[in-house]
Amino acid sequence: MNLSSGSAGHRWNFFRTGGLDQVSLTTAADLLALDQLDQKLWVALSCPVKGLELDEKTLALIDTDNDGHIRVPEVLAAVKWAAARLRDPADLLRGTDPIPLAAINDTTPEGKILIASARQILLSLDRADAGAVTVAEAADASKILAAKPPIGDGIITLAASDDPGVQALIKDIIATIGGTPMHTGAIGVTAEQIEKFFTEIADYSAWVEKSAAQNVAVLGAETEAAVHALKPVRPKIDDFFGRCRLAAFDARAIAALNRSETEYLAIAAKDLNITAGEVSGFPLARIEANRPLPLRDGVNPAWSPLIAEFVVKTITPILGAGKHELSEAEWQAISTRLAPYEAWLGSKPASAVEKLPLDRVRAILQDKARAGLDALIVRDRELGPQFRGISDVERLARYHRDLRTLLHNFVNFADFYSSDRWATFQAGTLYLDSRSSEFCVRVDAALPLAAMGKMYIAYVACTRAGAKPITLAACFTQGDSDYLFVGRHGIFYDRAGNDWYAVITSIVENPISLRQAFWSPYKKFVRMLDEMAAKRAAAADAASNDRLGKVADKAVTATANAAATQAVLASTPTPPPAPPRKIDVGVVAALGVAVGAIGGALATVGAKLADVHLWQYPLIVLGVMLAISLPAVIIAFLKLRQRTLGPILDANGWAINGRVKINIPFGTTLTQRAMLPAGSHLSRTDPYEDKAAKRRRREIFILVVLIGLIVLAWTLRHKGYYTRVREFIGLPTTQVTNTAPAVR
Repeated sequence: MNLSSGSAGHRWNFFRTGGLDQVSLTTAADLLALDQLDQKLWVALSCPVKGLELDEKTLALIDTDNDGHIRVPEVLAAVKWAAARLRDPADLLRGTDPIPLAAINDTTPEGKILIASARQILLSLDRADAGAVTVAEAADASKILAAKPPIGDGIITLAASDDPGVQALIKDIIATIGGTPMHTGAIGVTAEQIEKFFTEIADYSAWVEKSAAQNVAVLGAETEAAVHALKPVRPKIDDFFGRCRLAAFDARAIAALNRSETEYLAIAAKDLNITAGEVSGFPLARIEANRPLPLRDGVNPAWSPLIAEFVVKTITPILGAGKHELSEAEWQAISTRLAPYEAWLGSKPASAVEKLPLDRVRAILQDKARAGLDALIVRDRELGPQFRGISDVERLARYHRDLRTLLHNFVNFADFYSSDRWATFQAGTLYLDSRSSEFCVRVDAALPLAAMGKMYIAYVACTRAGAKPITLAACFTQGDSDYLFVGRHGIFYDRAGNDWYAVITSIVENPISLRQAFWSPYKKFVRMLDEMAAKRAAAADAASNDRLGKVADKAVTATANAAATQAVLASTPTPPPAPPRKIDVGVVAALGVAVGAIGGALATVGAKLADVHLWQYPLIVLGVMLAISLPAVIIAFLKLRQRTLGPILDANGWAINGRVKINIPFGTTLTQRAMLPAGSHLSRTDPYEDKAAKRRRREIFILVVLIGLIVLAWTLRHKGYYTRVREFIGLPTTQVTNTAPAVR
């Protein structure tokens, strides 16, 4: 049928399969107008790159933002790119490999480069006379090209040069600035990273030279250590001398400046962990007017380790050894002397190259390795068109082979509903319980969302020697679930034909078929009887064992006391015999009422059946069966109509837009039951058949037939059919006369 999507300039064709209206992609015009198709009419809006039965390298090329998912804009971009480089864009809908050189559009600059690159690939493979390039050949050419860097991809690796200086420089850039991976996995550097490295190393070198020019390292090599020891204690020392100045201003402030006694009492009331900072907020030392800072005794315990380091690395190199206290003037002198170095440290540029030793930094700036690296960059840029051309040949070959499959599993689901193709998400075939299910989807784990699809799902763990285990969501759409349970084993064959050991790990219960629903009440009744019989047998066995144990105990006791018991019985007079037990009239009456009620019910049913015509008996049986099975069938029918693929794929990373239904006729094609081949012969002679059971079944069948014949004969006679039959065959009939006296 033809339906308009509302897109201007193109009339779309749609087809209906399984109750789903899908756009038909058959012409080049359909592909070129794909960006005009309303996205509400796309079956899928996103799919994962991994876990599909489609070349992941092709999907990675389409996934331009490298987020692991392919979306509508990326599909449109891939179609547009490939269509612009082919003479007939409809070639993309054929999905063939190799791609003929004649199919490439040579009227555009891009097409001319592609053809030249394709011929170069064929020449490198000694197939210059071939007129087509396969995906494998294009991929091999890229590998051959990558083996002789630089290749024109903008990345310079260690293999691009034999010069040890250039190789050492590349290693330094990767270690500091970072590297860029090639498509082969090798790590290299780009022109931008090289430029950034040398800019930062020049800035770092200039900053280091500034220290020497301004002579800020007043302590030489020990200056940096002195400054680092000063920084953590500076705020606390400034606080101490500020408090001492305030105490000199007004002695009344001394008590408050030293903190109150209650604060010390609060700390003393608990376990004191000085290193944890209970007193780190207290003054550095006891506050007095114009008091120098003690450097050993009387220092706040929380700060004593840092003060000791400050004394060794800062005070001693500047003021000399043996200092026990520090005046405010000496403190100001130390701060002033180290201030230029601190300012110089503050101007240090943020750079990753400071990881390198200073002598290596100076060697890099004086070495000629930069020139060799720049020459490689120039050579790489010259090879850029060749690399892009060969890469584009592989890309076009992949699109020529795989875009058709992607479109028919994304824009529409034609492959899924096809009778001769598999969808990209169908992983293979699971053989289990005399059935084969082709509806197997790879999943990471069992997810609750998949249950919304109303499918009977068996999650199966598959293992194979030398391969990573996989998990499948296997959907059963035909047969029953009587012998599907957790722990059941089967064999899974993937799309490549490899066999996997499969075991069911969990199950999502839903109806499988109407046939299963029809017989399910009877099966449940039989299972209930089996369970009741098993429970009663177990209870009887337990009771029997209990009685046996009690009897054994009593026997042992009786044997031990036999002599004494016999003597007691001999000396005791014989009691008179007990009167016979009278029959309980109430019990007899109750039994009579029950038997009468049952007999009355049976008589009523028999009378009603006697009034029914012969042809109505099958209808009665059918009505009883429908009354039992029809509710289950209706519920199953409603659920089977709601079966959809969307939740299963959504749980696996897809974004399904259309309602991909799995109706009853289509479901029967996804799961195949065991059937004998056409023309085969079945011998029904079973040497191990249970003869007794077969005989019992035959006897029951004969008994049922006899009862049926008796009922039929009685019905025929009761309805007068018996007399009619005798009249029809010419036999005399007996007339029954009424001998009762006439009523006057």
